[in-house]
Amino acid sequence: MNKIANKQEICRVLMENAKTDKDIVVLCSDSRGSASMTPFADTYPEQFVEVGIAEQNLVSISAGLAKCGKKAYAVSPACFLSTRSYEQAKVDVAYSNTNVKLIGISGGISYGALGMSHHSAQDIAAMAAVPNMRVYIPSDRNQTRCLTEALLGDEKPAYIRVGRNAVEDVYEEGNCPFEMDKATVVKEGKDLAVVACGEMVKPALDAADILEKEGIRAAVLDMYCVKPFDKDTLMQIVSGVKAVITVEEHAPFGGLGSMVSQTVGSECPKKVVNLSLPDAAVITGTSKEVFDYYGLNAEGIAKKARELV
Repeated sequence: MNKIANKQEICRVLMENAKTDKDIVVLCSDSRGSASMTPFADTYPEQFVEVGIAEQNLVSISAGLAKCGKKAYAVSPACFLSTRSYEQAKVDVAYSNTNVKLIGISGGISYGALGMSHHSAQDIAAMAAVPNMRVYIPSDRNQTRCLTEALLGDEKPAYIRVGRNAVEDVYEEGNCPFEMDKATVVKEGKDLAVVACGEMVKPALDAADILEKEGIRAAVLDMYCVKPFDKDTLMQIVSGVKAVITVEEHAPFGGLGSMVSQTVGSECPKKVVNLSLPDAAVITGTSKEVFDYYGLNAEGIAKKARELV
């Protein structure tokens, strides 16, 4: 079982590159520990800024540094970064088109028992609605590494959401099929398609394996690039199937399910079912307990697939 969280992989990549690139700057909102950025702060203190519990300032300062030529990485809990500093993300980062990467840690329901105040189940909808803002939700540490390395090579704004704890690998270490802004076909299938992002990709793949043993062939698409949305790959996968299931750690409105439904509805209308968190304050518990309760697991996805097929 993998024990490396996606946020740790982000820190590793930034530290590797900060050896030679002194323009890389990491900023935290009293979150270096929970963000796994303590190693970076200790190793490169002159390239680290501690803002304190002031997320709005965190984003604005990052934008200012970016305007001075720095590559700013603003790291803060996703629940606060996507809401408390939303105006700064919209105006100072996206509208001003600054080279700021907003890293939302402990995304979705990662904070578990802390409840709705610490859950970020609306961030995909909020951030994707902002012009110039890209939205990425990597599925495992290997894809996170590829994404972080790719983002170091551009100067455009982006919001990246990662969970709190380590998750099972979807891809092999050193052999992750990654292409920037292109969804990854994890498994081929012609009966139905399961489109997922983030931590939901692994249970989607497990569900496809369960279904395969029952004679149901489910394709699995890892839509890590929620925005820009990879319409072409989606159409290649869903055009030949009977139905589509979307799975996301997000509220039912404005997220991956809404984007897939809108695209499929306009291009090749067919049944689309969205598995997501409810339009309510979710129950408290560990991520696994919450996912199991709402059927956001391999068994829940497989059950819905059987109903559709």
